[in-house]
Amino acid sequence: EPGSRVAMEDPGYTPARLLFAAQGADVASVPVDSEGIIVDQIPDNVCAIYVTPSHQMPLGMPMSLARRHALLEKARRIGAIIIEDDYDSEFRYEGRPTDSLQSMDEHGVVAYVGTFSKTLLPELRLGYAVLPAAIVEAVIKAKQLTDWHTSTLPQWALSKFISEGLLNKHIRRCHSTYAGRRERILSRIAGDLSPWLETIPCTAGFHMAVMLKASIDPAIDLHLLVERARDKALGLHPLHGFYSDATPRDGLMLGFGAIDLLDIDPALDRLRDLLMGFG
Repeated sequence: EPGSRVAMEDPGYTPARLLFAAQGADVASVPVDSEGIIVDQIPDNVCAIYVTPSHQMPLGMPMSLARRHALLEKARRIGAIIIEDDYDSEFRYEGRPTDSLQSMDEHGVVAYVGTFSKTLLPELRLGYAVLPAAIVEAVIKAKQLTDWHTSTLPQWALSKFISEGLLNKHIRRCHSTYAGRRERILSRIAGDLSPWLETIPCTAGFHMAVMLKASIDPAIDLHLLVERARDKALGLHPLHGFYSDATPRDGLMLGFGAIDLLDIDPALDRLRDLLMGFG
């Protein structure tokens, strides 16, 4: 409702921030650290807390188990709903998957949402939500007021695709492809790109965040780097746009969902050459 207060990660998913603001919400920006959202800094007067715990958007690290427990307890205590956006965790490359907040929820405080646009194709505009009983009717009414209902034909086709085991087969087949791309990028950053860049550890998804090292001398102008990269037909996406109140860190989001493995090295070669050009 207009005037309601919503907490979300900072940096965080900008479209969600804009959506909450467009609905009249007061968005409270909460900083993150290596374990995820800093729970102690979530205001007590929020009605919802939006988080991306499996693959923090945009930094990529997973929320620690201790932080998940703390967040669930905070939401229970203040009477807030956690919106858990699990947008691409189907593709995990390291370690055992951490339980979702929704699976850990004993008090009905987590609304779990996801999308098939990542696992299948962007043109498939279908998502899903697993909701606490207390808000099911309200969400149904909001959906009906928004567009009455989603087209049923794609839903029937997708349901059949899932029930026949084809979604899991598709994910298994694609996993090795994405893992290979990810490993190639990590190898280059740990190798010839290491004088300038370092990664933030992440275990899932289609992107990683790489930070400019603070020790670089002379310092690199990130905006100038992006401009020079554009002239070389290289698209670089700085992290600055994901920050709201927190001080932005100089870094880039590197996506590997739509780039062929053979194209990664030529692109990173151009990036290395640009970085060397700063002296």
